Amino acid sequence: MARDQIDMTPIETRDELVAWFEAGCKPKAQWKAGTEHEKFAFTIDHRRPVPYDGAHSIRALLEGLHGLLGWDPIMEGDNIIGMFDVTGGGAISLEPGGQFELSGAPFDNVHQTAAELFAHLAQLREVAGPLGIGFLGMGMTPDWTRADMPVMPKGRYKIMTSYMPKVGTRGLDMMYRTCTVQTNLDFSSEADMVKKLRVSLALQPVATALFANSPFTDGKPNGFLSMRSEIWRDTDNQRAGMLPFAFEDGMGFERYVDYALDVPMYFVKRGDRYIDVSGKSFRDFFAGKLAALPGERPTVSDWANHVSTIFPEVRLKRYLEMRGADGGPWRRLPSLTAYWIGLLYDEDSLDAAWNLVKDWTAAERQALRDEVPRRGFKAAVRDTSLFTLAQQTLGLARKGLQRRARYDRNGRDETRFLRPLEEIIARGITPAEEMLELFFNDWNGSVAPIYDQYAY
Repeated sequence: MARDQIDMTPIETRDELVAWFEAGCKPKAQWKAGTEHEKFAFTIDHRRPVPYDGAHSIRALLEGLHGLLGWDPIMEGDNIIGMFDVTGGGAISLEPGGQFELSGAPFDNVHQTAAELFAHLAQLREVAGPLGIGFLGMGMTPDWTRADMPVMPKGRYKIMTSYMPKVGTRGLDMMYRTCTVQTNLDFSSEADMVKKLRVSLALQPVATALFANSPFTDGKPNGFLSMRSEIWRDTDNQRAGMLPFAFEDGMGFERYVDYALDVPMYFVKRGDRYIDVSGKSFRDFFAGKLAALPGERPTVSDWANHVSTIFPEVRLKRYLEMRGADGGPWRRLPSLTAYWIGLLYDEDSLDAAWNLVKDWTAAERQALRDEVPRRGFKAAVRDTSLFTLAQQTLGLARKGLQRRARYDRNGRDETRFLRPLEEIIARGITPAEEMLELFFNDWNGSVAPIYDQYAY
């Protein structure tokens, strides 16, 4: 989750909220991409979740990394809950169940993103090894129950934990038992944002299938290929989903502002204190009608924090966040960034991708999204299987990356990062189906080997 923002400038008008999004527009020469990924920390001796406190703990891990990296700690009370690089680099944060997240710096190309990722994992191993802690790359805990999961000492998560069961059946599983990888991409104008948002929303199920990696719950097959994606179907539908309004005439920053104004809030932060305003809308706050803060008007920080608690399949901030993929093994993590850069940062590929999806109805987009967690590549829209869509869009991404012509010091372009996805297509099955084959054969009906074979 994003670090809480600190900008106490009062917001006076709705136009200022629109301008906040507009400020994200950047000329193409300045486009960058950031990659965020979460992973489960586990005790190497017993393969159990790692607690926050203690000699071999999340806190010890963060303190060790602080000593190694020298990044500034993010504190909540007396607890270290993350770190950030004051030079504009990345940040390390904690998800509710101790999932360890790297929010990468924005980079020009995938070579740099991959280098950052591999440096992060090397640093993590250096600190985690002596603590007896390992890390697992999957979309959902394969055998830990929700009761097994530790709770991180973050005020916003306490509020979310009490609110989630009121608005869906799976919110606590989302918070405590899932991991994702996502990539964040820029736009040059309102029109460019809308086109990229529409293409990436429609094609998000393709990323879900390519990265599907959560077929086990409580040590057994759960009937899905991406249980993480299925969980999002009933987490909180007022703040999640496929944003059908994004495809309607008149879509733009104003329309998204109107949507966000009506999404229920979780909290307002004042100093170190999180004030529970769960269920109240930002529109009420804007009108000075919050009972917890009578007469008070929101600040820029309040808006930025609220926008970070909206969870659609693609999220608009001052950039676009691709949110459809399960976490996975390290080799696959830069692939998500390569896939979306190849599709969205090259005009020809973006136009071709839009031509693939522009005639789909809202019902068809929703049906594809609903079908993919269970059926993966076998899901279909009209007469086209998702497998065919994956082949087509990977081809477009490859061409887009070739035309971008960003080379590493060995003269290789970014297409090399698509190889893990092209290997998945060559096998014809999702990563989850590959795991299920292992489960029923080599692993003899046990998920225990995952902690060796899928660890970082």
